[in-house]
Amino acid sequence: MSTPTLAHNVVHFVRLLRGAGLAMSPAHSVDALEALRWIDITRRDDVRAALAALVVHAPDERELFHQAFDLFWRDPDWEGKLRALLLPKVTNGVPPPKRNNRLADALAARAAALNPANQQPDNVEHLHARITFSAQERLSHRDFDTLTSDEWRALRHQIRSHRMPLATEPTRRLKTASHGTHADLRASARSAVRSGGDWTTWKYKKVVERRPPLVLLLDISGSMSAYSRAVLYFCHALLQSRERLQVFLFGTRLTNATRALRERDPDVAIAAISDQVVDWSGGTRIGAALAEFNRRWARRVLNGRATVLFVTDGLDHEAIDVLETEMLRLRRFAHRLVWLNPLLRYTDFTPRARGVRAILPHVDAMLAAHNLDSLNAVGRELAAVTRRADRKSAGDTSWN
Repeated sequence: MSTPTLAHNVVHFVRLLRGAGLAMSPAHSVDALEALRWIDITRRDDVRAALAALVVHAPDERELFHQAFDLFWRDPDWEGKLRALLLPKVTNGVPPPKRNNRLADALAARAAALNPANQQPDNVEHLHARITFSAQERLSHRDFDTLTSDEWRALRHQIRSHRMPLATEPTRRLKTASHGTHADLRASARSAVRSGGDWTTWKYKKVVERRPPLVLLLDISGSMSAYSRAVLYFCHALLQSRERLQVFLFGTRLTNATRALRERDPDVAIAAISDQVVDWSGGTRIGAALAEFNRRWARRVLNGRATVLFVTDGLDHEAIDVLETEMLRLRRFAHRLVWLNPLLRYTDFTPRARGVRAILPHVDAMLAAHNLDSLNAVGRELAAVTRRADRKSAGDTSWN
């Protein structure tokens, strides 16, 4: 029989897993308490196996569960373990274990709830003052390139917890529906035969809606390093809403990072991409990278009314004629080409650089991508209806 203390701890353990990103509900706490009634709770392996069988639903969640179980149930100094997660150390030349920022964030939230730092006596008189912006609102306006390490960590948590409803488009396919404008004569006839010739009940079909493909071309050169990482977190959040997303990184060469970004934990995915890409924060050859993309990948990924997100500052001074040719070719392949330019953070920005002037005539829209507000604006742009009579979006700006 479970004791009140055990029940209390099981509930908090499930909350910890939910804060770390696992799909938990209060029903999991009830099921866990019921399962612990049928095993010997003095045997640690049995308790671990029982809880894992109830709360682990995917292979990539198993490692996170074991880390959380060890921290929560074994070591009384779990706050010290939390600090070890946040600040890993290297000893004797051995690399530190992989951090799990989702678990660290969940433990930090629980520590703040259990031990609030700003406790005040009951007899203190409180003065209520209005403030203009909260810390989260101020952070959403900050430039990615000016963030401190703590602010960057908070911002990553905001981005990866964001979910965006993206636009869908009608296709030519139909599917069975309970009602609609397309009558299914064959299904209605079969139903009438089964009911003895009664045609009073009709079957219908409706148009299948699907999300058009989205392709990201992301500049990872030195001038784009901070913005590239933020956009990758943004794209990982998009992957939670969309299956048809392809991600390509380019600096001095082109790299397909789609498979690495499909990792469930965004921090693990970005770390894997950093290990995979050899030209991160290096130089940039936009024209050569686009030429390789158009030759190897464009016909395979730019189909079905695909939208291309082209993320770069356009500061390329080599082979401008190649850049112009490849941008024209990319424009022919893509249904819609949106340029995300961090340089739009400057109010007096003008397209003076040769690379910028070569790219600008071929894009449908140019949007900013330098802070969280600008990324949210991009999300709203993607959530809008993409089938428009006017190809130019409201975010487009004429620089002629």
